[in-house]
Amino acid sequence: MNLRGLFQDFNPSKFLIYSCLLLFSVLLSLRLDGVIQWSYWAVFTPIWLWKLLVIIGASVGTGVWAHNPQYRAEGETCVEFKAMLIAVGLHVLLLMFEVLVCDRVARGGYLWLLVFMPLFFVSPVSVAACVWGFRHDRSLELEVLCSVNILQFIFIALRLEKIITWPWLVVCVPLWILMSFLCLVVLYYIIWSVLFLRSIDIIAEQRRTHITMAISWMTIVVPLLTFEILLVHKLDGHNSLSYVCVFVPLWLSLLTLMATTFGQKGGNHWWFGIRKDFCHFLLELLPFLREYGNVSYDLQRSEDPEAVEDVPVPEPPPKIAPMFHKKTGVVITQSPGKYFVPPPKLCIDMPD
Repeated sequence: MNLRGLFQDFNPSKFLIYSCLLLFSVLLSLRLDGVIQWSYWAVFTPIWLWKLLVIIGASVGTGVWAHNPQYRAEGETCVEFKAMLIAVGLHVLLLMFEVLVCDRVARGGYLWLLVFMPLFFVSPVSVAACVWGFRHDRSLELEVLCSVNILQFIFIALRLEKIITWPWLVVCVPLWILMSFLCLVVLYYIIWSVLFLRSIDIIAEQRRTHITMAISWMTIVVPLLTFEILLVHKLDGHNSLSYVCVFVPLWLSLLTLMATTFGQKGGNHWWFGIRKDFCHFLLELLPFLREYGNVSYDLQRSEDPEAVEDVPVPEPPPKIAPMFHKKTGVVITQSPGKYFVPPPKLCIDMPD
C-alpha cells in the first residue's frame, strides 16, 4: 500500500460532498422515524456546512484572483476559475431550494411549485455548463446530474401539489430510465473485466484496474437502485419498513463513493486560492506528515523472520584493479557492472 500515491490522487471536494450527504441521510432517516425530534433546520446542518464551505472557498479564491493578476497567465488558470464560478452559482441555487424546503416543511403556506423553482432554473444552467465543460475538457458531474433530472423535478413537484395522483412508482419513471443507463455501465465493466481475465495479452495492472472499476460500480449502482425501489414502495404504502432500513443501501453507496475519492484525481485548484493539489498544500502546511506520506507497505511479504533469512543475498560484483596507460599517463578504471574480458594478445611472426 503506497500512502504517497493514495493521497496524491485524493479528491477533497467529492469527499466533502459524499460525507455531508451521508451524515444528512442518517439524520433524515432518524427524523422521519421519530427517533430524534430535531427541527428540519437542524437536520439539514450537514447541507448547510457543505454550502458554507463552498461559498467561503469561492470567496477566498476570487479574492486571490483579484489581488494577483500574474496568476491569470498560468496554464488553464482562467478555465479553472470560470469552472469554480459556475459551480458556486449552481450551489447557490441549490441552497435556495434547500432553504425553501425547510421553510415549507416547518411552516407551510405556499406551493411546492414555488419551492422547486430554483431547481427549474438549475437544469437549463446545468445544460449550458455541460456544453461549456465539454468544449474545455472539464468534468462536471453535478451539472450533468442536474441537467438530466429536469423532468423528474417537475413530476415530484406536481405530485406533492397533488396536481397528478400517480403512484410514486410512475412518478419516478425518469429516474428508472437514468438507473437503467447506469446498470448498462455496470454490465459493460463486468463484461470487460471477464474478457480481460481470460486474455493472456493483458498485463496484471490493467486487469486489476478493470476488476476494481467493475466492483466499485456494482457497489454504487446496485445499492442505490435498491434504496430507490424500497423508498418508492415505502411512499406508496406497500411495505412497513422503517426509514432507517430503507436508507441502509444508500449509506453503502455513499461509503463506496467516499472510498473512491482516494483514487480520483481532479479538483479545482482555485478553491480557497491554494492553486495546487490539496495534498501538496497540506504537506506544506504540516511538514511532519511528509514522513508518513513517503511510507509504503508490502502486504504480500512474509512476516516469518526465518523466511526472510532464507532469501539469497546477491553477490557483490568483483572488484577490478585500475589499469595505467603508459603513453598518456592516465589511470583507466572499469565499471564493475560493465566488465568485459580483455581480448587475447596477437602475435605476429616476422617472415624470414
